[in-house]
Amino acid sequence: MRLGVHVSIAGKIYEAVDRAKALNCECMQIFSRNPRGWQAAKLDKADVEEFKKRRKEAGITPLVVHIPYLINLASPEDRLYKKSIQAYLEDIRRADLLSAEYFVTHLGSHKGKGRDLGIDRFARALDKIIKELKPKVKILLENTSGSGNWLGGDFEDIAEIMTKSHQKDRLGLCFDTCHAYAAGYDIKNKKGLDETLKKIDKLIGINKLKLIHINDSKGDLGSHLDRHQHIGKGKIGRDGFKLILHHPKLRDLPYVLETPKEDVKSDPMNLKTVRSIYEG
Repeated sequence: MRLGVHVSIAGKIYEAVDRAKALNCECMQIFSRNPRGWQAAKLDKADVEEFKKRRKEAGITPLVVHIPYLINLASPEDRLYKKSIQAYLEDIRRADLLSAEYFVTHLGSHKGKGRDLGIDRFARALDKIIKELKPKVKILLENTSGSGNWLGGDFEDIAEIMTKSHQKDRLGLCFDTCHAYAAGYDIKNKKGLDETLKKIDKLIGINKLKLIHINDSKGDLGSHLDRHQHIGKGKIGRDGFKLILHHPKLRDLPYVLETPKEDVKSDPMNLKTVRSIYEG
């Protein structure tokens, strides 16, 4: 297991590496820009080189860049769809500049126009983006809690996107524990976890699973509530995470925490909890 957290890029972008290093992270995740806006300040070349230098010295790998919140490649609205593609192109360029290994993306919302339309638009957008940029970074599709019109609550959605895409070799899976549990996958017990992983293997291929977002869930099983909780303090619990962390198909993967950041003690607390569960 390689363990890390999502860290802030406030100040100079290379300071994110310092934050991860101070927490003894072995991997890390960032937004490469403000995740709640469309505009992105240009990455300074010297800052990028310093970022890569510090990450190499710290031995932090993989680096994961997460998609901003506003992008929706499944949108039925042409204006938002085209704007999302352009923003996505920019974010992939930034991920490659930073030498990120993975780029995590949610699947977006079909806005009530139907799953099939959303999946088709998402797959076509990805093909356009990958064909144009030929990125080095691998794009990971993240499962969701399945609320409202959001795609990704069922692994069938991700499998169908990969089937429709002409660039499936550039795609992988990011598995979010909170999202899976909230979507109805009972991963807190051995039978449910085994069945979930068998489903992923059958539909997508377990070899496509490259990263785990390790988050406890405030919501109950099948609640579709996307609310992350501190490790061991939610509905999955310590026993559930012990099964996950020690599962032979999962234990060697990188894990990134996206747990609540209530104060400066939150990240160290969750990192300590995960390590104690893994070592216990």
